[in-house]
Amino acid sequence: MDKKMLSPDEITNYVEQVGVKKANNKCVQTLFLGILAGAFIALGAYASSVASHGISDPGLQKFVAGIVFPVGLILVLICGAELFTGNSLLSVAWAEKKITTGQMFKNWTLVWIGNFIGAAFVAILVFESGLLSTGNVGGYAIKVAAAKASMDFVPAIASGILCNVIVCVCVWGSYAAKDVTGKIFMGFFPIFAFVIAGFEHCVANMYYFSIGLLAKTNSAFVEASHVAVEKLDNLTIGGIFNNLIPVTIGNIIGGAVCIGLVYWFIYRKCNKKNIEIREKLSA
Repeated sequence: MDKKMLSPDEITNYVEQVGVKKANNKCVQTLFLGILAGAFIALGAYASSVASHGISDPGLQKFVAGIVFPVGLILVLICGAELFTGNSLLSVAWAEKKITTGQMFKNWTLVWIGNFIGAAFVAILVFESGLLSTGNVGGYAIKVAAAKASMDFVPAIASGILCNVIVCVCVWGSYAAKDVTGKIFMGFFPIFAFVIAGFEHCVANMYYFSIGLLAKTNSAFVEASHVAVEKLDNLTIGGIFNNLIPVTIGNIIGGAVCIGLVYWFIYRKCNKKNIEIREKLSA
């Protein structure tokens, strides 16, 4: 009888194989798949903002946002796209020496750039469509972006680590599922948790910053945001990268190290040692 899901050891094998395939894709293919993933995440982020921006209770607001936001990652998992945070799991193939350090960083760089292009493109479309005028979505976009741009370096790294631990567990678990329903469930609940927790995701932030900068050009949105001047002053191109750099570093640590390398150590390194011990005992 066929198993309904892969075992953790089998998932590690699969993640390794996926990592090798991703690292050997053509640059153009990787870039465009990255653009798609950035757009998918941005669509989920925009929809969650529309659904939750008018809710005054902070807990309920995050709960509603958490219900809607996962659609972006579900689209990535089901339709196929290259998401920077998920691709941090290439560390498994790297640890097995199936791909080089250069291949891994080349993939990460192309996907990160592609994600930014896709997220910014959706932000431009949302802005030009006039959808920010619905309710106080424009003001909310500025409020979110300004708060993120005002984060300090170390908290941004720590939040990025926590975020991608959850995201990569989500991706890891989705690989275990053998049907679409299972993948959707694994794509929903972990992401629901990270949104409620308020952790920092570099690709989602690419959208939030893009739409925040665009909304900032509209004085009505700025007034509606009720953001203090000192925080609003942080919402600049420089302020964006003051957040994206530490969050990206944190996302890499959370995904590549805390999930990818830890599972590699458990199911590859330790297994090899056990095999070597058994071979010595039987010799």
